[in-house]
Amino acid sequence: MTDMTLADLSKKMADIDFAMLSTRAENGAIAARPMSNNGDVEYDGDSWFFTYEEAHTVADIERDAKVGLSFQGAKSLLGKPPLFIAVEGTAELIRDKVAFAAHWTKDLDYWFEQGIDTPNIVLIKVNARRIHYWNGKDEGEIRL
Repeated sequence: MTDMTLADLSKKMADIDFAMLSTRAENGAIAARPMSNNGDVEYDGDSWFFTYEEAHTVADIERDAKVGLSFQGAKSLLGKPPLFIAVEGTAELIRDKVAFAAHWTKDLDYWFEQGIDTPNIVLIKVNARRIHYWNGKDEGEIRL
């Protein structure tokens, strides 16, 4: 086990764009889907993702706010295994344009053509409670 801090982990996550967001589906199954953090990567324990109101993700979170995120970094130049991160957290659904603007990047215009005024968009905030990471042979846990 190693003792990586949240700040150390944040630096290592800077180049990771996509996470798999796992929720509990209506039938009790685990549902996972890729979500982009859209360059909002100064990780402080909170992750931010945009989606549409009608997505199953939103209904899943309304039913059970406990979610999981998994991240995978790139393989190192020397062939060392990549960084893996598993996050246990609580999701919050935000429908506030001020919050949208705070986390908006131009790349989102591809998916949400009217920007923060796109009808039925929702911002998902995942607040980490526990982070487990594997970095080559090292592993550790950060509790928040």
